[in-house]
Amino acid sequence: MFGSNTCTAPLAALLLLAQALASTSMAQDKPAAKVVLSLDFIPLGRHAPWYAALAEGYFRDEGLDVSIIPSQGTAQTIQAVESGTANIAVVDVPSVILARANGSRLRMVAVNYQKAPYAIFSLGNGANVTQARQLEGLNLGSGAGSFTPKVIEGFMAQQGLDPAKLKITNIAPPARASALLAGQVPAIEFFVMAKPGLESGARDAHAELRTFLLSDHGLELYSNGLAVSEDYLARNGEVVRAFVRAALKGWKLALADPQRAAQDELKYVPSLKPDLIVAELAIVGNLAVTPDVKQNGLGWFDPNGMKSALDFVVKYVGMTGTAPAAADLYAPDFLPAPAITP
Repeated sequence: MFGSNTCTAPLAALLLLAQALASTSMAQDKPAAKVVLSLDFIPLGRHAPWYAALAEGYFRDEGLDVSIIPSQGTAQTIQAVESGTANIAVVDVPSVILARANGSRLRMVAVNYQKAPYAIFSLGNGANVTQARQLEGLNLGSGAGSFTPKVIEGFMAQQGLDPAKLKITNIAPPARASALLAGQVPAIEFFVMAKPGLESGARDAHAELRTFLLSDHGLELYSNGLAVSEDYLARNGEVVRAFVRAALKGWKLALADPQRAAQDELKYVPSLKPDLIVAELAIVGNLAVTPDVKQNGLGWFDPNGMKSALDFVVKYVGMTGTAPAAADLYAPDFLPAPAITP
């Protein structure tokens, strides 16, 4: 009996080891899940965190084969996901609200920009916009069809100002900087990430740039993050969780080591300038890292913040179709646990 037991125990251990090795081999042989991420625009310095996750192997380590494709704006990004060209979208919360009002089934799974990037640029020797009250009577260079002026007007209403006193001059985005620097218009609107390039232009014109970031003066509105269709979430929930986890590791690295993130992005977008990537990342860090994020982790969002964003869009931006329920704007439980803090 004693001899029988001494033979059986090593045999059982060998069987368990063989099973473990077979399981590991099967996991290693499993093909990587292909995921296509659509950016909200052409690749710029602000997008370095996504490329950092790719270059550093964070996606690969999660068993994902990720491709990143450009876009010409959020409308095209949403269409790419709706059509199946992309699986995950970098898109802002207001755009998801408007899309869902017209039948889209996108849901946010992470919010990277806790603060909205809408900014008004002027020159120190010109309009010199530094306070909200200066928006009354201001002539602002913006774009026809953009809802950014409506966001600015909504902000004005929240501040007790008269939105009707803001004058909008239609200037295409490529011409806005030169129009400002040439004095053709006293102020322009752009995302705040345009600040480094505009500062350089202002220095060349012997002027000083003024940046009025609405979210630093009272605008509370979630902006860019990751959105996924309900169908894809239902079929590929674990893939989405793995993607978000890897992506947020890319964000953590990019904010902690922007020089390294810049080199990571240049591997895929060599036409960019490393110093501008680093400068944009500093600005993005201001949008992404808030006290709430320091406590709850990158990508975090508050359902109350989603409800507030919905209320703002309904009241000030307007929409066609039926306003969605706040709970339909997001999908909980796709952020990593433990949280990835900056």
